Amino acid sequence: MPRGELTVATSRQLEMIDLTDRLQQVVSGIDDGILHVYTPHTTAGLIINEGADPDVRRDILGALGRIVPDDFPYRHSEGNSPAHLMTALTGSAVTVFIVQGRLQLGTWQRIFFCEFDGPRGRRVWWKTIAG
Repeated sequence: MPRGELTVATSRQLEMIDLTDRLQQVVSGIDDGILHVYTPHTTAGLIINEGADPDVRRDILGALGRIVPDDFPYRHSEGNSPAHLMTALTGSAVTVFIVQGRLQLGTWQRIFFCEFDGPRGRRVWWKTIAG
């Protein structure tokens, strides 16, 4: 089972980075299978969502900022509790089918790394399972 790691350099506190093309390269030689993608960070997530309109990314990050307020009386002493909660809402992994060497995503779907506590250097682990 092939597996590997992508590095992601974020430049803002809140940011969504499209990983789809990089992950498509990973699966290009696999006829049939599954790609599982995971990030080992407690303040970053992975999601599948629309990638055609950049306003969708802005809306997602803006809405998460309203759902998870900065001014809540958090007890976690590091000051990044909102990032932990945003990660809990998005999750740390996504799974996508592979058919004839292509990720099986919907017309507008892309795979995004979501930074909630940047800027930082981050890791994303992937594993393919041939079917």
